[in-house]
Amino acid sequence: MKISYNRKDDILIYEVGEGKIDYAEEMGPIIVHFDKEGKPLLLEILDASEFITQTTKFSMKTIEGERIEIAA
Repeated sequence: MKISYNRKDDILIYEVGEGKIDYAEEMGPIIVHFDKEGKPLLLEILDASEFITQTTKFSMKTIEGERIEIAA
């Protein structure tokens, strides 16, 4: 896996496979590029700074049994 970041456009790119990209699907802030067989090859996370901030909030664990509410 190869990871790169485009600071100018705030895009995080994960290369998760090798091959020729055939098509892409947008899933919220993520664009997934697939080969002809439907195998994901590349993930682009748009507005990566915001995405990572939100993802970090979701991954918070409860502290001393308290329930943590996340506003979407």
